[in-house]
Amino acid sequence: MKPNQSLGVDEIDLSSIDFWSLPADEREGAFKTLREERPLAFFEEPELPEDMPSEIRGNGYYAVTRHADILAASKQPEIFSSSRGATSIYDMPPMFNEFFGSMINMDDPRHARLRKIVSAGFTPKMLKQVEDSVQAAAGDIVDRLIERGSCDFVTDVAARLPLKIICDMMGIPASDYDTVFHKSNIILSMGDPEYIPEGSDVVGALLGAGAELAQLVQELGAYRRQHPTDDLTSALVNASVDGDQLDDAELGSFFILLVVAGNETTRNAISHALALLTEHPDPRARWAADLEKVSPTAIEEIVRWASPVIFMRRTATRDATLGGQPVKEGDKFLLFYASGNRDEDVFANPFDFDVCRTPNDHVGFGGPGPHFCLGAHLARREITVMWRELFRRVPEIHATGEPDRLLSSFINGIKHLQCEV
Repeated sequence: MKPNQSLGVDEIDLSSIDFWSLPADEREGAFKTLREERPLAFFEEPELPEDMPSEIRGNGYYAVTRHADILAASKQPEIFSSSRGATSIYDMPPMFNEFFGSMINMDDPRHARLRKIVSAGFTPKMLKQVEDSVQAAAGDIVDRLIERGSCDFVTDVAARLPLKIICDMMGIPASDYDTVFHKSNIILSMGDPEYIPEGSDVVGALLGAGAELAQLVQELGAYRRQHPTDDLTSALVNASVDGDQLDDAELGSFFILLVVAGNETTRNAISHALALLTEHPDPRARWAADLEKVSPTAIEEIVRWASPVIFMRRTATRDATLGGQPVKEGDKFLLFYASGNRDEDVFANPFDFDVCRTPNDHVGFGGPGPHFCLGAHLARREITVMWRELFRRVPEIHATGEPDRLLSSFINGIKHLQCEV
């Protein structure tokens, strides 16, 4: 891809939904312009939907577009805080932030406490079971793909693997898979009319979807406290770290985080891979020729290119500097990971899709520091196994149309992508 820098720096408006509906080359060109001319650009916050209270709209934010500045903010959580909201530009009420973001919207010591309890649930035995189930699930998905010959790659392939793995890990029955899939789409839709019809109560739809997911796992958790098995829900509700356990609210919000961050982002990386491999036959052939050797670097390059989470927010806790520019207490910063992953100062030929790229210091799993993605290892495993299975059994698989993209400034999502084998 060659970035299209047709927009002048003063014409770029990252807060306008019209910007996020532009072709990919124009968006990439705009971020390239910002990195070159205004790497810490200030923007007014987006206009509020009619059903949201006016007091949550703040005074604006700085777009952090260079890789080095994203790393600097990520490594200084004591200055660049997550607890005032990491997943929303607006200043949502703390309970709303924690309900939908769990530990993502926390700072230490609360973040460290929750992450420690959750990590205790991921035992070596459980991780081994998960790795085995990834292989089995990928095989079943490709079996059904071969029977059909063509399908919507997103809903029938890419989404099915992480959805099944997460639900199986938690002990959620197969009968609830579609519910989990639908509700997670609503939460991450950012108002996309396919998931929240125009004119609907956006906040009500988000809260309703979150409440259903929370209730689902809380009811299971109550049962698992009395009847534990070897699933993650049993481990989480019965795990005790220094006498501390998850309460029902924490279990519910963690499950929302797991199905949203672990399901949606992995499915988008797998989906972007098909679009990329269809468009770029030479890297595809290079990977297919030596799956075991090339897969590790190919997966990192897919995550760099896809950058499934476009940004996370931080808020300054005190006056400081970032990128050589003074910032004030209370200032908001959006760390645009997708822009950092195209930074010419870090990546040689950043707009080339290179499955053998090394080094590849991307921030597709977030920047370094306490908020680096807890599920990065599992995501890499799922993407690797899914594409290894596809290469071995349906090596001619390809997209037959353009991706139908999610209209969102937060998730670089693909809703639908038709394919044939």
